Amino acid sequence: MTTLGQVVEALEELYDPRWAADWDAVGLVCGDPDAPVERVLFAVDPVREVVAEALEFKAQLIVAHHPLFLRGVHGVAATTPKGRVAHTLVREGIALQVCHTNADAADPGVSDALAAALGLTDLRPLDPLPDTPWLGVGRIGVLPRPEPLREFRERVAATLPETAHGVRVAGDPARVIQTVAVCGGAGDSYLDAVRAAGVDAYVTADLRHHPASEAGQHPDAPALLDVSHWASEWLWLPDAAARLAQLLTTRGTTVETRVSTICTDPWASHVPSEARRDQGGKSH
Repeated sequence: MTTLGQVVEALEELYDPRWAADWDAVGLVCGDPDAPVERVLFAVDPVREVVAEALEFKAQLIVAHHPLFLRGVHGVAATTPKGRVAHTLVREGIALQVCHTNADAADPGVSDALAAALGLTDLRPLDPLPDTPWLGVGRIGVLPRPEPLREFRERVAATLPETAHGVRVAGDPARVIQTVAVCGGAGDSYLDAVRAAGVDAYVTADLRHHPASEAGQHPDAPALLDVSHWASEWLWLPDAAARLAQLLTTRGTTVETRVSTICTDPWASHVPSEARRDQGGKSH
């Protein structure tokens, strides 16, 4: 029998909580370490749709990338969406383990999966941890061959799971791309570091108007590719599931894993604004 405590120990060996940012909330959210675990569901977001999938899978553990509670709370009454999730997890005997910025910093971690999917090699952290420079957030790597941005943006779009967000691109389509920085999840806080690294393109999520606009004013600015936050991190899930199963096997135990394919990106549709230009650019 594999216990929750054994699975958590393995996960924390792969994604050490000490690597997490000081503002983060990682680790075991709920669950009895002595309880048996046979099936584990990996997902980006611990939302009710994912909990329903865990129930259907008969999972005893959800490993989520995003925290259920990032900030302190004084109660978990089932009067809010997060409170209802917490109640369901406890009532159904499903544990929740969060691997967030500790998985971002791990080697391999979230950005390694994104970089590998794009074909990047010679990877190094974008923002290394001070005492362990081989670990850290984001990755910088090199494409197998240079290609114009118009081709690279298609590579990015084809690599990521489909979302309404798609890929937003800033830069000359003819620009040659070879050295690329990636950061799974929100990455506009690293725009200065990306420019200092001298890369040709930066792939990340949640780029805001003003930071992106200001970054683009520099003559040495990289091309920017803004993707779905959920999609940029989902690619890590299969790798994490496989590594957990492999590590447990070396210890003489095992679990069945599943990667959730439920798209928990909050945006459901995308309507291009071409129609407004077709109407003569009139505003009402």
